[in-house]
Amino acid sequence: MTNRTLNLDDSLYQYLLDVSLRETSLLKRLRDETQTLPMARWQVAPEQGQFLALLVKLTGATRLLEIGTFTGYSALCMAAALPEDGSLICCDIPGDYNAIAWRYWQEAGLAERIDLRLAPALETLAQLEQPGVFDLIFIDADKANYPSYLEHALRLLRVGGLAIFDNTLWSGRVLESNPESVDTRAIQKLNRALKDDARVDLSLLPIGDGLTLCRKR
Repeated sequence: MTNRTLNLDDSLYQYLLDVSLRETSLLKRLRDETQTLPMARWQVAPEQGQFLALLVKLTGATRLLEIGTFTGYSALCMAAALPEDGSLICCDIPGDYNAIAWRYWQEAGLAERIDLRLAPALETLAQLEQPGVFDLIFIDADKANYPSYLEHALRLLRVGGLAIFDNTLWSGRVLESNPESVDTRAIQKLNRALKDDARVDLSLLPIGDGLTLCRKR
């Protein structure tokens, strides 16, 4: 028995995957292809993708928003969990990896559920004028804008909707006392602000690089 979260060494992490990961062959191929790219570290862990899909189903979400899509792994997980009338708007900037995402979404037969908007995310978010229409928003983009993404998310989410931030443990760099990195400072700012933010219910989970769930009150 333990009263704190376990530290997963390689063997225990592999056990976690062996007994719980239900990754399809298509998702595995996408993950393997992404690992060949210079920015492979941007991809979510497979257990995170599965957890996001579960959250979509648990919340009964039909309207999703993703900020930061990369090769589309998390988007594919979430889109597959949607009902037939569900939709997902993905925000990313133009890059060669956009074509990889589209190829796998089409192969999965889910491309019609996904609207990929290629522009700086803050511009796309500013164009989404109707408040309270999204059920779940996953945020995994440029960390410097995380505090701004929070404000947009709280405007766009319905009451009871989820905003989910990735990388909130930041490989331990959140412990730095005087970080030089703008990204590190932004994540620290977000984490400190969320602790006392009365607008949300909060839990920071040690999944992947840290996953923070914020339920809009």
